[in-house]
Amino acid sequence: MRVAFLNPQGNFDPADSYWTAHPDFGGQLVYVKEVALALAELGVPVDIVTRRIRDPKWPEFSGDIDHYEGFEASPRILRIPCGGDAFLNKEMLWPCMPEFIDNLIRYYGRSLPDFLTAHYADGGYCGVLMQDKTGLGFTFTGHSLGAQKMDKLGVNPDNADQMEKTFRFSKRIHAERLSMERASTIITSTGQERMEQYSHPLYAGAVDVHDDTRFAVIPPGVNTKVFTTEQKPRDRVVEEKLLGRAAANPQPYIIVSSRLDHKKNIAGVVNAYVSNNVLQQRARLAIVIRGVDDPYQQLSTLPQSEQEVLRPILEAIAAAQLKDNVDFLNLKSQLELAGAYRILAQRGSVFALTSFYEPFGLAPIEAAACGLAVVATKNGGPSEIFLDKVGVLVDPADSEDIARGLLEALGHYEDYAERGRRRVAEKYTWRATAGGYLKVINRGIKQKRGAGQSVPELNCAERISAYLKAP
Repeated sequence: MRVAFLNPQGNFDPADSYWTAHPDFGGQLVYVKEVALALAELGVPVDIVTRRIRDPKWPEFSGDIDHYEGFEASPRILRIPCGGDAFLNKEMLWPCMPEFIDNLIRYYGRSLPDFLTAHYADGGYCGVLMQDKTGLGFTFTGHSLGAQKMDKLGVNPDNADQMEKTFRFSKRIHAERLSMERASTIITSTGQERMEQYSHPLYAGAVDVHDDTRFAVIPPGVNTKVFTTEQKPRDRVVEEKLLGRAAANPQPYIIVSSRLDHKKNIAGVVNAYVSNNVLQQRARLAIVIRGVDDPYQQLSTLPQSEQEVLRPILEAIAAAQLKDNVDFLNLKSQLELAGAYRILAQRGSVFALTSFYEPFGLAPIEAAACGLAVVATKNGGPSEIFLDKVGVLVDPADSEDIARGLLEALGHYEDYAERGRRRVAEKYTWRATAGGYLKVINRGIKQKRGAGQSVPELNCAERISAYLKAP
């Protein structure tokens, strides 16, 4: 049996280039890589299928086939050409997907994989196209859905045309609907994700969220070889690099590590910190910004969208005269990030994720696996992961509640850290995730599906317009 993971956007390479540094290289790529590696360790041959890029600005992704160190046979990274050679943001990939699938089928020839797993809306659309031409079944893992993004961005009749030009919602939501209709199983990370995201009015008729035969809740995991409380040889180097002038200061830290994206609400933690004197006395603040050592001097080197997120954060810190209380950490890999977590855990530190909505929350379980106490948004997956006082849940829209949660976690650090570490070990490992995938893959292979189903042109504009005009 061979399984292909369809993930056209972003890209994969042995160095995990650009992860967290670009919107198309977020947690979804971590998820796909880790599930593929864990399946390979279970003896399942896997291909990660993505788009080939031959662009001088993106040299890491020019080869047709690549491998991860120590996994020379499986998984393979297959890069399939489509839409020219230049890097294209995910919103621009839709017209290229039929070519992508035609070239993928040509690559495989008569040796097609036995089953597909499709990731994000564009991967799901590829699953639909592949099924139309070959009859192969697929699972659909949406990761995050377009309807929720529309709501969060405040799309309305007045700005709908501009939002469509930027985000291609009419194509994305139609692709998601087709994926839901055609997939043998829809995989979600939490029960809340299933019931809340997939019941959105824009998906009405595509899937019944109460139909247990259509869904499988399979939580993501952590790479326990990297994210662990066990000290690693490089931790000492990371400690010297990171703590600098604060090395002799025994204070714990509040550490934030997420993309510079408005929805991640890093500003919520910063505003809670700068407005609470007790919090300032109890802990320092550390913000991870990959690729930048001094954001005050290097702000202009970041993409415009990231500058818009970071600028008011820097201004708030400077206005409160707290620049000496805040460290910016330039961490270049997951190994360095895990090392930083372990070092800060020794100080009784707290990891904070206050996204306005978080579909699952992989970052906080990675932090918990390294021994940090966790404060997380109550909106989304963390409310299931960190319930029962495994972590502290807060309202991301309320800076006072965030400050309350941070002080609670700092004050009872050992209890929260131990409960969080134990919860991860029991429920959130990639081997367990891969086992869940293998179960639904085996079930899906037995469900014979015929090729030749028509795939309509992606356009959900009328449905979106009616939704936006509804009272």
